[in-house]
Formats: sequence, C-alpha cells, structure tokens
Amino acid sequence: MDCALLPHQMFGKRYLLQLSRDSPGTRELKMTLLAFYSVWAVLLELAVAFGPVPRITWEHREVQLVHFHEPGVSNYSTLLLSEDRDVLYVGAREVIFALNAVNIAEKQHELHWKVTEDKRTKCAVKGKSEQTECRNYVRVLQQLNDTFLYVCGTNAFQPTCDYLNLISFELEGKNEDGKGRCPFDPAQSYTSVMVDEELYSGTSYNFLGSEPIISRNSHQSPLRTEYAIPWLNEPNFVFADVVRADQNSTDGEDDKIYFFFTEVSVEYEFVGKLMIPRIARVCKRDQGGLRTLQKKWTSFLKARLICTIPDKNLIFNIINDVFILKSPTLKEPVIYGVFTPQLNNVGLSAVCAYNLSAVEEVFSKGKYMQSATVEQSHTKWVRYNGEIPNPRPGACINNEARALNYVTSLNLPDKTLQFVKDHPLMDDSVTPVGDRPRLVKRDVKYTQIVVDRVRALNGTIYDVMFISTDQGALHKAISYENGMHIIEETQLFPKFEPVQTLLLSSKKSRRYLYAGSNSGVVQSPVAFCDMYTTCFDCVLARDPYCAWKPLEGSCVDIFQESETERNWIQNIGGDASSCSDKVRENSLQHTFKHGSTAELKCSQKSNLAQVVWKFRDDVLRVESPKYRLLEKALLIFNLSEGDSGVYQCLSEEKVKNKKFSQVLAKHVLELKKVQHTTASPLVAAASTEGNSDVPEVSAVSTEGSTAQTSTTQTVPVTTARIITKPIGPVLTSATSNIELFNSLPDTVPEKAMFLKSNDNFLLMFLFLFFFILFLCLLSYNCYKGYLPGQCLKFRSIVLLGKKKTKSDFSDCEQSVKETLVEQGSISHQSGEQPKPAHDTGYETEPDCGNGQLQARDAQVPRETKDKPFDVKCELKYADSDVEGD
Repeated sequence: MDCALLPHQMFGKRYLLQLSRDSPGTRELKMTLLAFYSVWAVLLELAVAFGPVPRITWEHREVQLVHFHEPGVSNYSTLLLSEDRDVLYVGAREVIFALNAVNIAEKQHELHWKVTEDKRTKCAVKGKSEQTECRNYVRVLQQLNDTFLYVCGTNAFQPTCDYLNLISFELEGKNEDGKGRCPFDPAQSYTSVMVDEELYSGTSYNFLGSEPIISRNSHQSPLRTEYAIPWLNEPNFVFADVVRADQNSTDGEDDKIYFFFTEVSVEYEFVGKLMIPRIARVCKRDQGGLRTLQKKWTSFLKARLICTIPDKNLIFNIINDVFILKSPTLKEPVIYGVFTPQLNNVGLSAVCAYNLSAVEEVFSKGKYMQSATVEQSHTKWVRYNGEIPNPRPGACINNEARALNYVTSLNLPDKTLQFVKDHPLMDDSVTPVGDRPRLVKRDVKYTQIVVDRVRALNGTIYDVMFISTDQGALHKAISYENGMHIIEETQLFPKFEPVQTLLLSSKKSRRYLYAGSNSGVVQSPVAFCDMYTTCFDCVLARDPYCAWKPLEGSCVDIFQESETERNWIQNIGGDASSCSDKVRENSLQHTFKHGSTAELKCSQKSNLAQVVWKFRDDVLRVESPKYRLLEKALLIFNLSEGDSGVYQCLSEEKVKNKKFSQVLAKHVLELKKVQHTTASPLVAAASTEGNSDVPEVSAVSTEGSTAQTSTTQTVPVTTARIITKPIGPVLTSATSNIELFNSLPDTVPEKAMFLKSNDNFLLMFLFLFFFILFLCLLSYNCYKGYLPGQCLKFRSIVLLGKKKTKSDFSDCEQSVKETLVEQGSISHQSGEQPKPAHDTGYETEPDCGNGQLQARDAQVPRETKDKPFDVKCELKYADSDVEGD
C-alpha cells in the first residue's frame, strides 16, 4: 500500500505525482493517511533519547553576567555591534540605545523615537491595540557609514525609516517611507542587511502582511521580487547576509546576497500546509530587465534546504535562524542553520551545516522546476527537462556572460528573463555536510545561533556553536572526531524567556556574546574558565578556550594570556591523564551523637560524571537502607561506633573508555562518647551539693562542617561508663524507669530528678483514667441503644428475659389499633388504595406520651382497673393517615 511508505519517502515527487493521477476521493484519503503517518513517525522517534547532555549547567546566579534594562522599555530585539567603536546599538520599543560593548551596563546614548498621538489614534481605529501594537518598534539598525545608522520602525503600522547621526545621536528627520524595508506589524517576520550603503530586506509590503517581498532599497536601482506565489508563498524570513566574491577567482563572479526563510510548499500538495525551508539568492549588480522584469530581480532563485535524519525518518522543515561562518582559515563559508520539525509537540531541534559550494552547485548547475497542470485544477510542480536558454537564467553576470556581450542584466535576452520569471524554483535540494545534522537535541527549542572558529593549543581548529533556546538558556557545543559535545549550558535570563537576538564579538582578545530578549540585554563571556578549580574539571570540559596552568594551579582563557608560556594542559578529546591533582588534604571534621543521622555534603557540577562514596578506602554500598544518596549529600542513619572513619566523595567521569576520578570532598566522622557516674541518685545528689567546684555541662559542636550535626554532653566523673543511647524518658516499664533513673548524671538537680521519676507514674494514671472513662461511656451508649450493629446484639442479650413494664395507657393503645383496623377495612371496601403511613423519622410504634416503648405482645390482657385520669382514646395524630381525604 502506498501509505506504508516511510515519511521521508512520502515527501518524494514520484509519490506526489502518483497521487495527482488518483481520483479526488482516493487522493484525499491518501493525503489524510500520509499526514497521519507523518505525525506517527515523529511521535515514535521522540521516544528515543536524542542529543548529548550538557556537561555543566550554570545557573543564572552562579556566573557573572552583565545586564542592561531600562524601566518601562521592552522588546530589546534588534542588536547591532560596532567592533571599531566598541559600541552595541540596541533597538527597543520607541527607544534606541548606545551601550559600551565592553560593559553594556554603561549607557552612552539614548534616543526616544515615539509615535504621535494622531498616528496612534488612526492605528487603533484600524483595529489594532493602542497600548501594544500601535507603538514604534525599531526593527532595522544598519551601519550606513562611519557617521550614520540607517534605522526603521513600525511606527504604528506606518513603517518609517530615518538616519541616525552617531556624533549627536539624533535623527536627521528624513522620515522615509519604510514599505518593503520594515514590517508593518511588530509580530511579522523580517530580515535585512546593509551592503555598500544599500539595504537588502525581506518583509511584507502591505498592512495585512499578505504581500511578501525581497527588495533592494537604492536611489539608483531599486529592485524587488514578483508578487506571485511561485516566487514567495507566505514566507517567514529569518536571516540575510552577503558573501563577497573571491578576489583571486578568474570567473569574475559578483557578490551574492542570501536570504533564508520558511514558506508554504508550492511543489507538494497536502491536506494542510506543508512548510519548506528555503535559501534564495540575488546578485549585487543586478539591474533588472529592460522590458521583461523591469525593476524586478533577474537573478532571483530559491532552493530547498534538506535537514533530515534518514535512518530515523525525521524531517526538520522549519528554519529558525542561520549564521554564515566566514573566516580566513576556511576555504569557503559554512552555513549553519537551526531547524525544528513542523509537528513538534515535545520539542526537538537540529543544527545542520552546509558548504557554500553545495549551494552554488544547485543554483549554477541544478535542474529547474516548472508548473504542470494535472486533472484540470490540480497544479503540480515537476522537474523541467527541456532546453535551458543561454545565458543561464538566474546567473550573475560573470566573465562568460561578458564574453557574449552581456555586460549587465539590462542586456539579457527576454527568453532568459521570461524563463527565470516562470522558473524561480530549483528542483535540486541543498544537502548538509555529512548528509545529516551536526547536532540533534530533544526537549529543547533552539532559536538563535552564532559560530566561532577557535584554534586549540595543539593547532587544531574547531567550530564552537553558541545556540540559544526559547527558555533563555545558551548551549555551547563543539564537534570533534565525528561526535558532538555540549560543553555547557548557561541560563542567561532568570525568567526563562526566549532569546530573540544573538550576536558574537569577533575580537580575539575580547570575545563576548550579546543576547536580546523582551526584557533586556545580557552580555556573557564566551567561556567560564575560572569556574573550573581542578585540572580534571578544566580538561574534561573539552573547551578549546580553556587550558590548565600547572604552575599557578588555575584554569585560564588561552586568548587572554600571553603567548610566551605554553606548557599548559588541554585536550579536546577529554583525556585528562596529564593531570596530576593530589588528593585534597583538607577534610571536614564531624562529631555526632550515637543514634543520630549524619549529612555529608558533596557537590559536583558535571552532568556526565557519577558520584562514588568511599568509606575507609572501600566503595560504599549506598543501596543499603542505612544510607540514602541525595543530589548533593549522603545521609547516614542510626550512627554507631562502626560508622566512625573517613568518608570520601569521588567524581568518576568516563571518556573514550577511560575513567577519570577526582576527590570532591573528604569527611572525618567521629562519635562523641558520654561519660557519667554509676553512683546512686542520692549519693550523686549529695556529692553535687557538697562540691561547688564541679563545672557546668558543656556542648561540643561540629568542627568545620556544613553538614547537620548534634551536640553531646560531657560531665567530669570519678567512676565512668559509656552511654551509647541518648538520654530521654522512655515509656516502657518500671524496670526501664529505674534504669533511666540510675543513669542520670550527677549534676542533675534534685527537682529535675523528682520530675523525671514521677512523670511516668502521672502519665500512666492519666492513661488509665481516660481509658476507664471511655469504657463507661461506651457501655452507657450501648445500653441505651445509641450504637448500632454488634452493640445492639449485646444489648439484647443482656436484656433477655427481663419483664417489660406494661403501658399505663394500654386502653388507648388498643383503641387506636381498633380504630386503625376499622378505617383500613372501610377504605378497602370502598375500592380506594390504603395510604402509606407518614414517615416521621421516629419509631414505628405509636407513642402515648409516657416515654416508653409500646409492647408488641398481642396476648397481653387489657387492664380493667381504674385509670388515674380519664383518657379519651379517640386521639388524632398529625403524622398518621388515620383520617380520610
């Protein structure tokens, strides 16, 4: 069956083409099943553990981070770093800041850029929120030249751009129309890059956000994309950057600007919207066409980015951010992208890397796609296998085109321009390096990424990825020997809010990370080397920024130290055999009382290590009920003499089948022995009274311990014996009381001895008194019949054979019975149904008011003696149905 295909096979064009030939009903059923199997595959694979665990987790309060926040200001989502001036420009809601890049807590300049009341009112009339949406959100901050910044804001859904003078830090007041340069809605996606004083941007061109556009804003030759679905279909822009042409190349190629976005698929038809990650490219010297594609891109082409795990059937088709790594040590730039699946219920993210040559291979030599009409209204995009015009459509003007007298795009023939207008989509896809993601992580959603290229001490160059999450955390990961290692996780924002912008300073002597969110900006160093206190921690971190200096006994940042001395220890593979850390001699002394509980603390930061406790140089079996291993401590219950000794807490971390151990904490546990006299209480009291020089009771506290300890009492004695149980009253028997009385120390006062000797007798007396009182109450209630069940049976047995007293109103009772019988007979004879007796909630026997129960024995003769009162037996009861209706 077709739907038994794997999800990544289902997305193939052959399968979709086959669906196009089916009947509409069959096609809809298959599409529904396809969507179901896609969801099922993702959920199935989520059950598998994905991704490495960060070795170290730094909480927000543990590391030194620099924060910037202004009261009443929000949405710090636009950042621009000027390396030459050491200034960080921040665009927020209605404010632009200039901060010291070395310490962003130092504000250098501040500019308020607010919306007029008239524009806010018009915005609110259009149905937008006057308090939130109808404000000016700064979305574009680009360096125009050494004197000006080009800035744009949403301006209450009327985007406006202006020039910011860096000397006076004031706007020039140009108020240019920001359509196509800045989004109308602050929630709309956008991206921009300044190339040679020309702004390239991707955003929406109208108020509703229904007209996406990639444009170049230039006074000489402004260009834009066609407003057509094949060009852009509901894109979500994330990043744009320029890649300069190789100066040593003989092809005469042009500089290229790349745009990254996710859009709704046009080549595949599904029940819902299938999202596809794209990369688009335009040429810097593109002038548009002369007749066809006037003021439109003639070099616009787009292709699909592949980020999948083939053996896991997982497809990451939402791109969140991109970083293009350009370094002199690289032969070509490398594109790093952060992806998530479209169906991502529990959180799954991936990082894929692409060589720029693979991208250019698709654009320069790949096949195009064309629309094909199948079954009337159902349109598909299939591979174009026809003739391709010359010059190649979408190509930049190079030496080959110039040799054919095509100097600019204005000279290109209409056949080439019409082809690129109708075929902007490439059939071939861009595959990642290694045909799989560099990093896959579960239970996290990555939002931003920057990459730094670092040369380690051994000369090897590593790409260090800094990836932010939607919970305000930052992961630092490194790829080594076909594996991925997450060095650390740092909580940047205490409120766990998403990181919206991430920048990296490229200065080698002073490298920082800058993260922007809705609440503020955070500055963080690229490494926390000084947080590693031992050689093992420093080397096992596998951080190319850090190395251990044996002479100083510290972990340092290699880029902040001098180049003269390089006998440091660093191993990115994690081999810490070169470390020679000695066992820590300083230990914590503990003194505990017999029978108490000890808490021995041991804190270790590595999430990849295992804590092992040793007692007297033997591994301690913490599975025993006597011990309980907590996250940062060991509990020992019911201490005795056998628990005295030296306890060591070790961290064991395994790297490449090698196990490295280091001592984290050392505890010495001693039990304090309590001494006292064996003399009788009277003798002890007499000796206490006669000797006024006896010192008072002293408490021995724990020495140098942060764990929970107890205090013991010591008393000077002449005849001593060891007490191994805590002193205290025990409610057992008289023998134990006597034992306790005899074990009292001599220094206990006479009144205290009297109270202790009589407490047990008093408690026993009170217990017996209340127990007897309880039995009396129980018996009385049982006798009265207030208790149900077994108690009533016992009552009936006790009262068995006891002659019940006759009712003083037996005449009344008998007459009532006769009256009821007669009336019942009359009622039956008349054909009426007898009425049920009214439930009063009392006994069913009638009560004559004497407070006694009515006798049920029908053989008891009526009394004929005179009654003390004249009683009329024609009584009417309000709760009986004696009377007829």
